Amino acid sequence: MLTPELIKKIRRIEIRTRHLVNNSFAGEYHAIFKGRGMEFDEVRPYQPGDEVRTIDWKVTARTGEPFVKRYVEERELTVMLLVDASASGQFGTVNRFKREIAAELAAVLAFSAISNNDKVGLLIFTDRLELYIPPRKGRRHVLRLIRDLLAFEPTGAGTDLKLGLDTINHMLKRRGIVFLISDFLAPPESYRFALQISNRRHDVIAVNLDDPREVLDWPNVGLVALEDAETGQIQWVDTGNRRWREAFIERVTELKLGRSRVFRKAKVDQINISTDAEYVTPLLTFFERRARRMRR
Repeated sequence: MLTPELIKKIRRIEIRTRHLVNNSFAGEYHAIFKGRGMEFDEVRPYQPGDEVRTIDWKVTARTGEPFVKRYVEERELTVMLLVDASASGQFGTVNRFKREIAAELAAVLAFSAISNNDKVGLLIFTDRLELYIPPRKGRRHVLRLIRDLLAFEPTGAGTDLKLGLDTINHMLKRRGIVFLISDFLAPPESYRFALQISNRRHDVIAVNLDDPREVLDWPNVGLVALEDAETGQIQWVDTGNRRWREAFIERVTELKLGRSRVFRKAKVDQINISTDAEYVTPLLTFFERRARRMRR
């Protein structure tokens, strides 16, 4: 159901993200995501400076005048947005929930894709497959993706990154670009092998969503009840206990290091986004880093 509030939110995201794409991301996107190769376009008369190897000898022999073959980049790509909709996405202690940022990031990437005449699709998953929208082009299609990202209510609460990656490998027959948007709170070993396989078949980029309260030291606010969003389990903790705070930091650090090792071994680029900061700079940094690497 498209409520007035949801329509306003979709429109607000469209205006903001299309502005960002038109002013910042479209050219960067085109520069780093190349087509599958070159395809024949036409023959035209030879002009001084043309390379001899481009001469079409059959046409030249038939007409008696030199002609050359012209090729253009086979530009069209398929972009898949692979979005983790587990219950931990309904968390945010600063400006927005992680799920809201995921929707806006997906909009930026989708509008960047269609502005370059690429197709874009969506797969939402939790610990089960929730929603699949096949890749298509066009503004109305992107608006549908944004609507579903904001309004869709998943049936699952847990996270199965391997399931999402395996599904993309099965559905996407030709090589594509896969943006895996998640908070990656699952054990890194649970998706390590699937990530390696996926990045051999496709160009996988991991978009990691963090909240400061998940990665920083907790303040001493006394006894607090913490609920695991994915399991519903509640645990009372004493935030004034120094040992608990140290153990928390140790677990978070271990998870982040393990995650980075998995990404590095799979040769997957990582974009880190936090709920307490804008996402423009991390995205631009990713594009610039990719562009420098391609120029080497």
